[in-house]
Amino acid sequence: MQPDTERQPEKLCIIWSSRDPEVARNLVFMYGGNALPKGWWKEVTLVVWGPSQQMLAFDAATRKELSLLQERGVHIIACRACAERYNLTAVLEEMGLEVDYVGAFFTSVLKSPEWSSVTF
Repeated sequence: MQPDTERQPEKLCIIWSSRDPEVARNLVFMYGGNALPKGWWKEVTLVVWGPSQQMLAFDAATRKELSLLQERGVHIIACRACAERYNLTAVLEEMGLEVDYVGAFFTSVLKSPEWSSVTF
């Protein structure tokens, strides 16, 4: 397969919405945790959106996996609107996560040639 000579996106936005622990372990954390160290992407942002917040807030193993992503340089944002609906804002902030409204950010990702996105 020949490499594409056109400019490719160098930033990845991972949308994590599933509360399924297998999706978290085998997709979000596996790919997200390797994307920067292996040089696949220059910048990775993980958006914790929807039901995934509930799993993250109440599952210690999931929190540990997330901290490994942070250590590897992944920028993590939790959706404030979802956190407010689930009454998890304080919990997520205590975990050291940036909790912010993500609609405008994600729209800019979708419209930008600098970004690619994947949803789990």
